[in-house]
Amino acid sequence: MSEVPPTGDGPDDPFEGLEDLFSAERLEELGSAGDEAGGGLGGLGGLGDMPVIGDLMRALQGASPGSSHAREVGRAIASGGSSEPNIDPTDRIALEQLVRVAELQVSNATGLQPSRGAPLRVEVVNRVGWSDRTVADYGELFSALGESIAAGPDPDFDDTGADPMTAMLAGISRMIGPAMLSLTTGAMVGRLAQHALGGYVLPVPRPTGSPMLIALPNVDDFGRQWSLDVDDLRLWVCLHEAVYHAVFGVEHVRDAVNDLLLRHASSFETNPRRVEELLDGFDPLSGGPEALAALQQELGSPDALLGAVRSEAQEALLPQATALVAAITGYVDHTMDHIGAQLIGSYSRLAEALRRHRVEASESDRFVERLLGLELDQDQYERGAAFAAGVVERVGPEGLRRLFTDPANLPTPAEVDAAGLWLARIDLPR
Repeated sequence: MSEVPPTGDGPDDPFEGLEDLFSAERLEELGSAGDEAGGGLGGLGGLGDMPVIGDLMRALQGASPGSSHAREVGRAIASGGSSEPNIDPTDRIALEQLVRVAELQVSNATGLQPSRGAPLRVEVVNRVGWSDRTVADYGELFSALGESIAAGPDPDFDDTGADPMTAMLAGISRMIGPAMLSLTTGAMVGRLAQHALGGYVLPVPRPTGSPMLIALPNVDDFGRQWSLDVDDLRLWVCLHEAVYHAVFGVEHVRDAVNDLLLRHASSFETNPRRVEELLDGFDPLSGGPEALAALQQELGSPDALLGAVRSEAQEALLPQATALVAAITGYVDHTMDHIGAQLIGSYSRLAEALRRHRVEASESDRFVERLLGLELDQDQYERGAAFAAGVVERVGPEGLRRLFTDPANLPTPAEVDAAGLWLARIDLPR
């Protein structure tokens, strides 16, 4: 078996469609765009006179920010532009039976309930279905992001120097940021939909009462790429999703993670001079085609167009969010090792392949993580695993369960790095 699974032929950049706006052919075609635009776009005078920028503005003029745009972009990218077949009913029934097994096993092993008062519901979906559900489930986060980016300061046109071009471009991020964010969030969800196995490809709580989500085409494709037993892999995914569902079913855990994610999403600062900074040193007369190509690449970046920069408030949140997510992933991995080794004959092989799949993220996945305030590299997964192992070594699995018995038991960043500190604190009388 190959150590590294084959990769698809599709683009690694979910914003490829937007890059077409900045192609050399479009630049030539739009050389006289300013004359047609009349300089009135968005009330920024001659902004429309700029080739590329004027074209982008016209493309986005009718696109008000909202989940409908994100949904359509997500669907297009998730499906790769082609029609997907529906899930075979026999496969759906087989997955529902495996979920019943997973629910019982997780409940027995953790003492947590993956569902409340009724059997755990599951939606077995194709990639488009995964994208649709995720755009809806992440709606509150995306709304907070949009409000944060749209709330940036107005550009100060009196403090831009003598260059009229930089004066006109200083406010571009604020002007198109909300519409661009809608396209960006749809694109990043669509990209995730191409490889997510379940609903918790990112450790982000789904709304209370949401069904478990399994993207069956991705599960089966991954199994073929790694030559894995299909039934073992499907059971692993059901167990993994059921553990996350149980953990985020604990109210104080779900609320703590949601609070950190929403506070991060609401605390972006927008830099109205971002485009001006990108233009620093650009000379359209003497720079030649190379300089123009470099500018196209910079302006095609979602970071540049959103103009969003991490704020001091977000920097302060990051250690806490990173530590909590590490502790949760460490608990999930420990629980999976405990249950999976007993139920799945090929568990060790499965676990290695799936953990590689988890950390081999593309640049578009990393962009998602940056927007949401998550740090999910290999170091953080190892940090969480070390925390879980340290607790179990000292007090056994029952001690690790105390993460979920009291909101005060959620660990601090220092305690995630030193399990003994956490155990000492939660054993102190209160």
